[in-house]
Amino acid sequence: MPTIANYRGIIPAISTPFTNDNRIDEPALRKLASWLATHDGIVAVMTNGHTGEVFALDPEERAEVTRIVADELKGKLPVISSVVCEGLTDAAHHAKLAKQAGAVGIDVMPPHHWLRFGFHADHATTYFQNIYDAVGLDLICHVYPAWTRASYSSALLADLARLPYVQAFKVGQRDMSKYARDIKAIRDADATKAILTCHDEYLLASMVQGVDGALVGFASAIPQLIIDLWNAVKAGDLHRAMAVQAKITPIKEAVYGAGEPTGEAHARMKAAMRHAGVIANDHVRPPTHAPSAQELEVIKAALAQAGLLKA
Repeated sequence: MPTIANYRGIIPAISTPFTNDNRIDEPALRKLASWLATHDGIVAVMTNGHTGEVFALDPEERAEVTRIVADELKGKLPVISSVVCEGLTDAAHHAKLAKQAGAVGIDVMPPHHWLRFGFHADHATTYFQNIYDAVGLDLICHVYPAWTRASYSSALLADLARLPYVQAFKVGQRDMSKYARDIKAIRDADATKAILTCHDEYLLASMVQGVDGALVGFASAIPQLIIDLWNAVKAGDLHRAMAVQAKITPIKEAVYGAGEPTGEAHARMKAAMRHAGVIANDHVRPPTHAPSAQELEVIKAALAQAGLLKA
């Protein structure tokens, strides 16, 4: 079974650069992936997350994004691809395309019809088993917010942790009480499984709960700050961690505001990346909106405060 040597650390969910006519910008995507790989502390890169505007990509485009990133990072970093589908056949197909494109791990998002209709625990275990049977790769369990009907119970997370092919958990409960209970349930079930926060909008608060790193789209924009934060947390240096978070917070407010990551937040993040010199073009596919002029001023001020604004 192919494995990733180390899930513990920072894993950016990579943004997908587009040309102005909505094509995947391969040179820009390669440049972004290569730049991320220069950061000590990044242990893998994930394609086709929400930050990568996965819902704007068709199955072949999702595979193409993975192919580009995996080819660029060959011999440098492993690549994970998210799979977000509605049924078993579809999920197996997407996972096979990702594997053929070079992914060595699959981040399993819940089917989105679960958000409305809910699911039984065996639906989830069957879904994971189906994807593993199709590709034989490591699986990462993508945990949705507690307020959704696609939220996994602590008992189900423990059952998933006992599956030998589920190697990591991307935890985004957005409810700190459930977050703590779920971490304990996973640890009690199998302490070898990696637990990664995906709370872009409150990194420090979620990192100090005893996790193993972060799998966040925000690391596509400000990787070094997030690595510095994680290193401070690992060292138990709360004062240094708070100082790093103080640099992150204004950028977080400019990108995410008081809410969770959304399509428009990912557009604001792309704008922040452009003004920080990370990417040259912050175009997003419709129907996502580009930031307003007022939002851009807030983004630039936040970057300037952190010393990241480029002329």
